[in-house]
Amino acid sequence: MNSLRPILLAEDNPADVELTLEALRTAHIANEIIHLPDGEAVLDWLHARDRFADRPPGLPALLMLDLKMPKIGGLEVLQQLKSDPRLRTLPVVVLTSSREEQDVVRSYQLGVNGYVVKPVEYHCFIEAVSQLGVFWALVNEPPPNRPLADENPSS
Repeated sequence: MNSLRPILLAEDNPADVELTLEALRTAHIANEIIHLPDGEAVLDWLHARDRFADRPPGLPALLMLDLKMPKIGGLEVLQQLKSDPRLRTLPVVVLTSSREEQDVVRSYQLGVNGYVVKPVEYHCFIEAVSQLGVFWALVNEPPPNRPLADENPSS
């Protein structure tokens, strides 16, 4: 049996990190949650470079991506990973406070799998993130967690 793939949480707001982790615990999500505080760290993790060079191989089950982050913003992260053949199948859900139409449209143009505006009320936030976690970690059938055929000549 394959081990559970981690869920990446790209979020710079400590309060939102805690709420998201609480919601995923409430939903009994067993996947490891890897918190990354900025877009640069997200890209470093996905490319297994710098401080993440020794991480286990493979893609996460999901990237929960905030848009307004330091260093490299969420839209730039999304653009880079969806333009990379090794990363483009990674499910990405934007979890943000932005209701700006341009952010929603641009996210979908770049290939996001879902766009969720963070609810302001505690209970609504917990419920929304719990549902996201259950769907992406338990219900959704992800693509195989293996190298692409053109990356591995022996396949």
